[in-house]
Amino acid sequence: MTKSRTADDSVKDDKNKKSILPRIFRRKGKNKRGPDGDIFAEKDILFDLESRYRSKRGLAEAYPVIKKSFSGGRNRSSRVGRLNLSVLERPRRKGFDRVQEYRIFVGTWNVAGKSPNIGLDLQDFLQVGGYSDIYVLGFQEIVPLNAGNVLVMEDNEPAAKWLALISQALNEPRDEVDDSNVSVYYKESRSTSGLFSQKSSFKVLSKNYSVDNPLVKTCNCEVEACGVRRRTRKPGEFVDSGGSASDEECYSMSHHGSYEVRNNGKYCLIASKQMVGIFLAVWVRSELVQHIGHLRMASVGRGIMGCLGNKGCIAMSMSLHRTTFCFVCSHLTSGEKEGDELKRNADVAEILKSTQFPTICKTPDSQIPEKILDHDRVIWLGDLNYRISLSYHDARTFLEVNDWDALLDKDQLMTEREAGRVFDGWKEGKIFFAPTYKYWHNSDAYAGEMTKSKRKRRTPAWCDRILWYGNGIEQLQYIRGESRFSDHRPVCAVFKARVDNSNSGRHRKRYSSVGAGIPLDEIMPQRHSFYEY
Repeated sequence: MTKSRTADDSVKDDKNKKSILPRIFRRKGKNKRGPDGDIFAEKDILFDLESRYRSKRGLAEAYPVIKKSFSGGRNRSSRVGRLNLSVLERPRRKGFDRVQEYRIFVGTWNVAGKSPNIGLDLQDFLQVGGYSDIYVLGFQEIVPLNAGNVLVMEDNEPAAKWLALISQALNEPRDEVDDSNVSVYYKESRSTSGLFSQKSSFKVLSKNYSVDNPLVKTCNCEVEACGVRRRTRKPGEFVDSGGSASDEECYSMSHHGSYEVRNNGKYCLIASKQMVGIFLAVWVRSELVQHIGHLRMASVGRGIMGCLGNKGCIAMSMSLHRTTFCFVCSHLTSGEKEGDELKRNADVAEILKSTQFPTICKTPDSQIPEKILDHDRVIWLGDLNYRISLSYHDARTFLEVNDWDALLDKDQLMTEREAGRVFDGWKEGKIFFAPTYKYWHNSDAYAGEMTKSKRKRRTPAWCDRILWYGNGIEQLQYIRGESRFSDHRPVCAVFKARVDNSNSGRHRKRYSSVGAGIPLDEIMPQRHSFYEY
């Protein structure tokens, strides 16, 4: 028809346009005719909208700087507004990588079989370079290495005292120190009618300082992969379960619920274990506990008959966020005769070979390590007993002028490492301190200067060492303490470790694919006119 339309006809047509969409979506499968005579079906409309969405998405991926939404700047409903597809605004990458740095304090001390007294202050030693996030403390000879402790039953009362002193140094200011935590063990051991034996006192103390968690050795892969935070209970919610934990157990947190920190301090004990005279304790800042999992302990005896615990190691494995750590505290074969260094090499090789952590991860494609060298970051500490291949007279000549370089040239550990016979691929910081062994009791003089017997004379040596293995770890300090408590001086190192704090991984995939799995009605631009192109 060529006849022009009147104003009333135009208004009527506009009303017909607005009524088409409701009728189309109300009557499924019915074809409707557009204003130009074209026939439309609901499936055609949906197909067209989906095609336009895919086209827009492809454009956004090709030009990630484009931040224009699907509606071309038009107003959208709140449901569509949430679908801003921010991941398309920048180049795609695997996961959302975040690297966080943590300070780790590592200390080792051979205490010569002496039990600590109440007045021993560890605060200055543990606060080298300020407070750290993680404290790894290893001791050797916390009990005398006699037949009773080696063959019968080890005395763990000294371990309890060391835990009390460490907690006191980390969690209590010096001017507010309370000796009750330490003195309680003297009262219990003296009382014949006490509630706890010497062994149970260590259990009770380690439990009081530890994370309270009935599910030990748990896997937290799903928690870390999904970025879920475990809730920390308030002190008022603490409940003592009354159970006793074995010193063979380690304490980790379950991703099935909350955890508790019993001592209500800045630092809590997550793992501790004793094997005759070797003792390892690991403390962390309370807020880090929720990110630690896969916590396991292992021990290897290398003492009498090559298997008893007077020599050997205790190793601890854990994951922090998505990075795995292993800490090894060892006491190797002693002796300064020629060839004794080969026995120590054999100890290290056997420890690396025999240390096996139990499998606890339930994630099918998990790569949680079971061997020491499979971890991302490994730190080895202890009395390694490597000596200086010099006579006492020659060593003393260099000591008098503080010529450490000349002594280190004859250091057995450095010699064996350079030859590739032990600790191949490991690193150790530069030594700028005097040999740590052997001192006369409560003195700054080496024992060789105080005895006339050549048989009892010991050439000063750097027996106490700290090494590390793996990338992403940097040593900030490597020093010794000056306590006269033992014939060894304590040695400590402070590390800066990089930790993967990302949510990438197997369980992250459900969030990283924006278009997949989203129903079409959730991405349809609800305020677009059907006639707009």
